[in-house]
Amino acid sequence: MKNSWNSFVYKWWAPVYERFFNTGMFLKARNQVFSDIRLKEGSKILFVGVGTGADLPYFLNKGYDITAIDFSSEMLRVAKEKDQNGSVRFMQMDAQNLEFENESFDFIVASLILSVVPQPKQALSEMVRVLKKNSSFVVFDKFVPRDHKRKIKQIVLRPVIKLLGTDIGLDFYELYQAVADKSEITKDEDVMMSGLYRKIMGIKK
Repeated sequence: MKNSWNSFVYKWWAPVYERFFNTGMFLKARNQVFSDIRLKEGSKILFVGVGTGADLPYFLNKGYDITAIDFSSEMLRVAKEKDQNGSVRFMQMDAQNLEFENESFDFIVASLILSVVPQPKQALSEMVRVLKKNSSFVVFDKFVPRDHKRKIKQIVLRPVIKLLGTDIGLDFYELYQAVADKSEITKDEDVMMSGLYRKIMGIKK
C-alpha cells in the first residue's frame, strides 16, 4: 500500500466510514477498548490516524490536551465535526513521519492505523519516539493470532483487501521488534472477531 493509494481510497471512504466502523460490533469494541482508560487532567494525548474521530468522544471534555493527526483531509473534516468545543488540535500529517519533538506526549491512541500505513514498523517507531518515558500507548487494530499462524481466509483474502486500503495479515509482534528495546507490552486482549481485532497497550521504558 502507498500513501497516494490510501489517500484516494479514504477520500471515498470518509463519508460512509462511520456506518461501518462506529456502529454495531465496532462501537461495542470501542467501548471495550476505551471506556476504562483514565488519565490525569492536562495529559497531552496524540491520536495517530484519528480517521473520522470515532474514538474522540471517549476523551473529550475531560481536561486533556488533545492533538489528532491523519493523512486524509477528508477524514479530518469529518472528525472536526465531533469537536463541538474546538478543543482538539487537528493536523494533516503522515503517521510514518510525525512532526513532533521526542517525548512530547503522555498518551497515544493508534486505532486502525498500523494496518493501513505502508510502513507500520516506522509508524510504531514514531509513536514510541514522541511518547514520554513511563507513558503509555493503546493500539486497537487487526492482527494475526498471537500464535503467529495466519488463517487460510487471511492468506487468501489479504491481497484483495489490501486494495481497499487495509492489511489483515500483520503480525503485531513482528512490528513490535522495532521498539522492543524501548517499550514493554502491558496488555494484549482479544476484542472482536475471534481475536482478529485486539487491544494492545504498552509503556515506554
